[in-house]
Amino acid sequence: MSKGPVPFANIGKRAKDLLYKDYNFDQKFSLSTSSGSGLNLTATGVKINEDFIGDIRTQHKSSRTTIDVTVDSDSKVSTTVTVDEALTGLKTSFAFKVPDHKSGKLDLQYAHNRFSLNSTIGLTSAPLVELAATVGTSELSIGAEVGFDSTSAAVTKYNSGIGYNKSDFSASLLLADKGETLKASYVHLFNPTNGATVAAEVTHKLKTRENYFTVGSSHALDPSTLLKMRFSNSGKVGLLCQHEWRPKSLVTLSAEYDLKVVSAPSRIGMAISLKP
Repeated sequence: MSKGPVPFANIGKRAKDLLYKDYNFDQKFSLSTSSGSGLNLTATGVKINEDFIGDIRTQHKSSRTTIDVTVDSDSKVSTTVTVDEALTGLKTSFAFKVPDHKSGKLDLQYAHNRFSLNSTIGLTSAPLVELAATVGTSELSIGAEVGFDSTSAAVTKYNSGIGYNKSDFSASLLLADKGETLKASYVHLFNPTNGATVAAEVTHKLKTRENYFTVGSSHALDPSTLLKMRFSNSGKVGLLCQHEWRPKSLVTLSAEYDLKVVSAPSRIGMAISLKP
């Protein structure tokens, strides 16, 4: 495994995970099982208001090849074939959906001690092409990404950023939305014993001069229970409690209250993940 710079998509990931990951305001249930032959099966269901959606995912690993097949409640079938280390440091994946004949795409990921490359190419006559690259070390990553629509000959996105990672803190600065948004994030681990960590994310819109921020914290109440909190300048306060009641089986409760709209009801969600 490469010890080089992180992929561009992972710049600022530690702060983003603390502030947003696992917060869920619907009712979600998943059950996973696996066999010694490398076959994994996961069934997931989500109740959103009065609607229920679900899918069944089958994954099979054999040597360097992984095959994922997902069938959702709309009878759509998504398939991804991934080959790891086809060449040293190269991961290749091919994905498509049935019946969407225009959904095919090819992903290439290459990791080196001094740079990382990621590309996505749509497998159509006029494909969308995305390319991301970072250079640096395991601590410092500088990179950019660009998207191109060959149909309209237009650039669909271009972003750049820099990230610095140490074992106890991480900082990042991103110029996103085609140069219209400046986003900075920081996360700091204060206590390795209980995982007490704080994070902050600040967003500035260069055209409108609007500013947004979110701050949050995370710490373990005990070896099996995690508590997270967050607050944003929009007045919303979030709370998450995640308990591992048996190995790899989690119960997560999330709640959010809008301080600026006192009459609005709190948003509450629960997620149960079982892995026998």
